[in-house]
Amino acid sequence: MATALFVGRKDVVKNTALGGNVDPDKFMQFIKIAQEIHIQNFLGTRLYNKISADILAGTLAGNYLSLVNTYVQPMLIHWAMIEYLPFAAYTIANNGVYKHQSDTGQSVDKDEVDFLIAKEQKVADYYTRRFLDYICFNQSLFPEYNQNQNEDVYPEKDSYFSSWVL
Repeated sequence: MATALFVGRKDVVKNTALGGNVDPDKFMQFIKIAQEIHIQNFLGTRLYNKISADILAGTLAGNYLSLVNTYVQPMLIHWAMIEYLPFAAYTIANNGVYKHQSDTGQSVDKDEVDFLIAKEQKVADYYTRRFLDYICFNQSLFPEYNQNQNEDVYPEKDSYFSSWVL
């Protein structure tokens, strides 16, 4: 079965610090990973599959289109960056795993990458919270949200938290 991505590379480039010259082959799989892990976790299997099928059929419209454009895409963009950033500096090839070196730049250390991930996490959490607030008040518009059964992923109704606040 084909996978319908809810965002494209251009959406991520436009809305994050990801450079426009990043090879799509280095990044697109992280959109799919973030979509399947994080977005499906909040939508639940039935609503996720409905949106995916509508995108593939070219029939995404009405409340579902609004849900995707206003809430799901912003979440997905930043969850994808969280998934991508730990791997951005590495390539795995026939001759092993290696780290990129730039002629004009300097590689960052793990603490700096962790800082970037934490910043993206805050943004992803914000958009996730907005989605959860919206879907909780508008469940009747999306009946699939509450129709999960058996092995389906039931929607997470509370956002993740990234750190303790004392």
